[in-house]
Amino acid sequence: MTSERAFHFGPADDLAKDPERVRKSFWLKLKRVVARLPFAEDLLAAYYCAFDRETPRHVQLTLIGALAYFVLPFDFIPDMLPVLGFTDDAAVLAAAIRSVASHIRPDHREAARAALQRGLDPQTV
Repeated sequence: MTSERAFHFGPADDLAKDPERVRKSFWLKLKRVVARLPFAEDLLAAYYCAFDRETPRHVQLTLIGALAYFVLPFDFIPDMLPVLGFTDDAAVLAAAIRSVASHIRPDHREAARAALQRGLDPQTV
């Protein structure tokens, strides 16, 4: 596989080119909406995999693109809509995770669970 991402996320592609901005925006948005996310653990596991230095570059790019889509202030289905608000985010994340699932290790999932238990403080995980 090449270093090109398998998926394209529209406006998120520009944001995905700045991983540090994705990292900062990710935590801000996640803290605001975590109570409404049934896929919070998967989202966090993808985050930890994306920013793991041992993760292959093409996997990082795929996951950072999906995370960038999550943090965008606008998307296909507005996040404020009850029930449907995060379905597009979940679909993009699911597609990205499905394509790189073998790279999301148990330690990424454990870090996700620990972050949720600690109240999402990225510095303590």
